[in-house]
Amino acid sequence: MDRCLALPVGTSFSLLLMVAAGLPFAIRPAVGQVPEAMPLELEAKIPLGEIRGRIDHLAFDSKRQRIFVAELENGSVGIVDPNRRRVVGTISGLKEPQGVAYVPSTDMLYVASGGDGSVRLFQAEDYAVAGQIDLGEDADNIRVDAATDRVLVGYGRGALAIIDTGTRAKIAEVPLRAHPESFQLAPTSNRVFINLPQMREIAVVDLAANKQVATWPMDSGGNFAMTLDLEAARVLVAFRNPAGLGAFSMRQGDAVGTAEACGDADDLFLDGRRHRIYISCGAGFVDVIDAQADKYQRLAHIPTAPGARTSLFVPAMDRLFVAVPESQRQPAELWVFRPAP
Repeated sequence: MDRCLALPVGTSFSLLLMVAAGLPFAIRPAVGQVPEAMPLELEAKIPLGEIRGRIDHLAFDSKRQRIFVAELENGSVGIVDPNRRRVVGTISGLKEPQGVAYVPSTDMLYVASGGDGSVRLFQAEDYAVAGQIDLGEDADNIRVDAATDRVLVGYGRGALAIIDTGTRAKIAEVPLRAHPESFQLAPTSNRVFINLPQMREIAVVDLAANKQVATWPMDSGGNFAMTLDLEAARVLVAFRNPAGLGAFSMRQGDAVGTAEACGDADDLFLDGRRHRIYISCGAGFVDVIDAQADKYQRLAHIPTAPGARTSLFVPAMDRLFVAVPESQRQPAELWVFRPAP
C-alpha cells in the first residue's frame, strides 16, 4: 500500500501511514525455525448442495446451533447444522435473499430480500411462514436490537427501517443519504453506525430520536464491512478502494489506526477473547488482524476461494464460518475455521 487508509477528511495521517507501511504481508518464519501455528485452522468443509451463484450473509440460531446461509442467486436460505456438518433444511421461493437474522425472544427468523424489498418471517421451530413486511426495494442487512426487541433493516436508496418484533410491523424509518451496507448498533449509547459506500461516509443515527446526528466523511471508498470494538470504543471498517482496515473513535470519528487487508472485503468480525479481527474477502482470503494495541497489525493472510467474501464469527461456538460459492473448481461449501488459542 502507498497511502493511509480511510481517514476522515482533514485528518492528518502521516503517523498512521508510517505504521501501516511497515506491516508484513503474512507470517514467514526464518530459515531453520519451526513455523508458528496459524491463528485460524481449517476444521471442516460442509457441502451446501446444488447452490448456484453468489452467497450473501449468514446468521446463527443460538437455540438450535444452526447457521442460516442467504443463497442470493439461488433464491433460498440454507439451514446448516455445523455439529453434524450437513444441510438440514432449505427455505426456497425467495427473491434474492441478502440479510438474515435470528431473534431469540420470539424464536423467529427474519430474511430480507433485495429482489422484492420484503422482509419475511419464519418460525424457527419448523420454518413455517409467520409474516411479511414490504419495505419497497433492496432490503439488505439486518441487525437485532435485543434491548428493545426491535429489528433494524437497511434498504432502498437510503433508509433504515425499525421493526417491532411483537407486532411484526415497521414502526419507524430513518432516512439516509444512500443505500446502507453493513451497520452496527452500540447498545450503551443507543447509536447505530452505518456504512454508506456510495457517499464515502459513515452515518451515525440516534435511535432514541430516530434521526441521523453525525456524518463521518471517508477518504477511501468501498466501506462495506463494519464491526464494533465496544471495549475500546472503536468502529472498525474494511475498505475496498484501496483495500485496508480503518479504526475510528466511536465518539467523534477520529482515525486511530490502520492495517493492510485483503481485497473485496464484505464481512468483518472482532474476536474479543483473543483481541483479533477476522476479515473475509472476495479476493480469496481471510485476514487476521491483531487488535490488542493501538498499532493494528496483520497476523495472517489465509487463502480461501475466489468470491468467498461473506462470513460469520460465532463466539458461542468459537468458530468462523466462511461461505464459499460454487465455481468450476469446487462446489458451494461452508468452511469452518477454528481459532488458535
